[in-house]
Amino acid sequence: MTNTPGHSAAPEPLPYGTPDTPRVAVQGEASLEFDPEIARIGVQVSARGTDKREALNALTRRNSEVLELLKGYGEAVEKLSTGAFSVSPELTEKGRRERVRTYHGRVHISATVGDFTALGELTTRLADLELTRVDGPWWALRPDSSAHRSARQQAVREAVTRAREYAGALGAELVALVELADLGAENSVPPPPAQGMRSAGYGGPAAPGAAAPALDLEPQRQTVRARVNARFVMSRPAL
Repeated sequence: MTNTPGHSAAPEPLPYGTPDTPRVAVQGEASLEFDPEIARIGVQVSARGTDKREALNALTRRNSEVLELLKGYGEAVEKLSTGAFSVSPELTEKGRRERVRTYHGRVHISATVGDFTALGELTTRLADLELTRVDGPWWALRPDSSAHRSARQQAVREAVTRAREYAGALGAELVALVELADLGAENSVPPPPAQGMRSAGYGGPAAPGAAAPALDLEPQRQTVRARVNARFVMSRPAL
């Protein structure tokens, strides 16, 4: 750096403080558990037929039945979306000419449920539909959940407490905060499908008047973690 004549350059702060104003660097961590706020389920609707039009018509009908059932739960189903759609031919294994033996059709539907009291009944009713498979539930917190804020605040308080303990061990006190680096607060990895509920209903339609029993699902508590780095200036230690 070039100094202007007649002016003295301001001293650059030392990264590790001085004997009179030492710095203490700590890390604050938090790991809190919360009840889940939403549950996600996946639904796969299938159809097959020797004729492509026949397979498409069956797939369209079953897809409509699933969507109608999901929408019938009103605000309990907070989000509904259709994913992958496919119709593929299955060729005969023998013969010189390529001949289609049957057509397979599939539609994937995702649903986010916020009312857990309806979840058990909903999943069993879906699985009871013809050629319909249900995967889930996968428990989670909403992206804007206050649980994330609580974890971040707890991590900051932990950093302050730890820094005070270090300073107190030297007979000093914290004077000022120099830096607070947020390393992120994120939800735990969602559990794999094997830990949730998985059911499939690939048989024919249920007998008239027979209602599928509702599953008793126990929500899985969610772990939210946060971590921060903090640097403080403390008073001169009493060594």
